Amino acid sequence: MNTETLTGIGAAAPAIAMLGMFACLAGGIYLLVKGRERKRAVLMLVMAVVLLGNVLIWTL
Repeated sequence: MNTETLTGIGAAAPAIAMLGMFACLAGGIYLLVKGRERKRAVLMLVMAVVLLGNVLIWTL
């Protein structure tokens, strides 16, 4: 197992991904509530779940 800490962009990647996840989650919910572009809203929510999964995998 590699015990080195992440440096540079590797350390910032999970935080950036989480910001993207929250943005996709908010955008998807907004589009669903407004009733516009349902397909795009669902895709944004799926992308938020994928980003969350990636962060969970990176932090294991």
